Amino acid sequence: MKKAYAAPTVLKPFNKGDRSIVRVVIETPKGSRNKYKFEPKLCSFVLSKVLPDGMVFPFDFGFIPSTSAEDGDPLDVLLLMDDPAFPGCVIESELIGVIEGEQVEEGNTVRNDRLVAIANENHAYADLKDIKDMNKTLIKDIGQFFTNYHQLRGSKFKVLGIKGRKQARQLLEKAIKKNKAA
Repeated sequence: MKKAYAAPTVLKPFNKGDRSIVRVVIETPKGSRNKYKFEPKLCSFVLSKVLPDGMVFPFDFGFIPSTSAEDGDPLDVLLLMDDPAFPGCVIESELIGVIEGEQVEEGNTVRNDRLVAIANENHAYADLKDIKDMNKTLIKDIGQFFTNYHQLRGSKFKVLGIKGRKQARQLLEKAIKKNKAA
């Protein structure tokens, strides 16, 4: 029997039916200038962009498998945890909120929300239960990171709002249904 790695995009979004714990697949580690992306056609992670000197990802960045967001990609997740992970690492996490965003690229406007989650195995953010409890300056800085990141790509990103756990869960459920319908 052949053994092969599974594509992370086809993993289930939850572990063993516990819908309070979501799986996050890391694409780009915290502190990295390199932006990695899972490429389903290659079944591999590829380098998609190198950020300019001095600009790095503020937290681990990835997606929830078996979801489809408004932009057609899996739901984006910014994951808070103690130390950076690595591309392809699957981390059980709990959603704490969403940074609602709108992206304009080549004249087309599309929603491009970023879920925010806390890794189950961590110390620094263990007591954080809702995005509304985060430092407001940090949230603003994260929004500015995405604005700057998209500007480098020739597109625009605008933060529309910051919402809590309930809205994050609603967005997740909608993305799971959309993925099943596709």
